[in-house]
Amino acid sequence: MEREKIDAALKEHVVPVLRSMGFKGSFPHFRRNTGQQIDLLTFQFDKHGGGFVVEVAVSPTEGVTLHWGERIPAAKVVATHLHPNKRIRLGAAMEGDHWFRYDNKGTHTTRFEDTAREVLPYLSAEATDHWTKGPLWDNSTS
Repeated sequence: MEREKIDAALKEHVVPVLRSMGFKGSFPHFRRNTGQQIDLLTFQFDKHGGGFVVEVAVSPTEGVTLHWGERIPAAKVVATHLHPNKRIRLGAAMEGDHWFRYDNKGTHTTRFEDTAREVLPYLSAEATDHWTKGPLWDNSTS
């Protein structure tokens, strides 16, 4: 039930911003093909509930080849296809971890919306900076 509420809050508050930035895809995976690279964003949820991370990455326009040889085309590539050292978690300090938590906000009725809105400043700053810098890759995930 909580997962449905945070999904709804993210779809209401974050997904429209991603769409306005030119992202396509379906929740929780989004991509934007700039012609020079594919900007990626993925929401990953705590398997025990209560929080999520937002990972961003950059893929080459032709997609990626996984370390076992599987080719992922540009239209299907998501942030998790890239090796963890080739993507960043929004809000994390230097290769660290950051979780957007809604389980530590009590029972406040707006905790899901409040947590979803916490993502927005990271989209306009940290994520945009990462996408502008370009890839952290060598055309593979290994």
